[in-house]
Amino acid sequence: MTQTIALLGAGGKMGVRLATNLEGEPYDVLHVEVSEAGRQRLKEATGVECVEMGQALGSADVVLMAVPDALIGKIAHGFIDQVRPGTGIIMLDAAAPHAGELPKRDDVTYFVTHPCHPSIFRYEPTREAQKDYFGGVLAMQAIVCALMQGPDADYARCEAIAKAIYKPVSRSHRVTVEDMAILEPAMSETIAATLITALREATDAVVARGVPAEAARDFMLGHIGIEMGIIFEDFPGRFSDGALYAIEKAKPKLLRDDWLKVLEPDEVMASVREICNPGGKAS
Repeated sequence: MTQTIALLGAGGKMGVRLATNLEGEPYDVLHVEVSEAGRQRLKEATGVECVEMGQALGSADVVLMAVPDALIGKIAHGFIDQVRPGTGIIMLDAAAPHAGELPKRDDVTYFVTHPCHPSIFRYEPTREAQKDYFGGVLAMQAIVCALMQGPDADYARCEAIAKAIYKPVSRSHRVTVEDMAILEPAMSETIAATLITALREATDAVVARGVPAEAARDFMLGHIGIEMGIIFEDFPGRFSDGALYAIEKAKPKLLRDDWLKVLEPDEVMASVREICNPGGKAS
């Protein structure tokens, strides 16, 4: 039996991506978008028309929420009484679920999924695929999935939708919502994005000291590649004695002793609450 998906936020940037990937999949998709600009964007990209939210929710077996983190709780509270028992509600980020923003209703399924994005250690067959950094178009990527509440049988049906919206998918990892919140924002944004930003700032600082910009960029990106290969064991090499000495001497200057504290549960919870309540007091 074909499942019906109500895609909320279908005209947004992520919504259009999902709508595009759901074309040709074995689902009946009802597209919901509140803004006229979003409706027009979706129509131009896919040719489909939107329906009213009430119509979509009344028919939905699954509600797919392609909406900003800060709005997930508000929107979910607004429609939760309109969905049928057994409905699967899929969210694309762990922030709102982990922060306790979802309405209480025991007879629906809450499922969270997020893309890992294509690995830097990938070898795509075309340049276009190699340049698909986000994923969901040409490059293979892994995904993470969590069944927050609901019968275990619902994991498979929601995971199948996750694989469709993020395709092409290489691997699907089952985790908990708590795991997913540690992965993002804590590991991938709080830590990784910050350190990568520092790498760019270091490159700019080198250029400011007179090194030619192209030389600095080539040198930085080339060294990042081999050093990542070594550290993540994708390349059977090792750091030179000089590099190991430089790391030992520099790490205390660049990183606080307690920098991994950002992975602690209370720090992760504070972070997701701030994401869900930007500019306001976290509840």
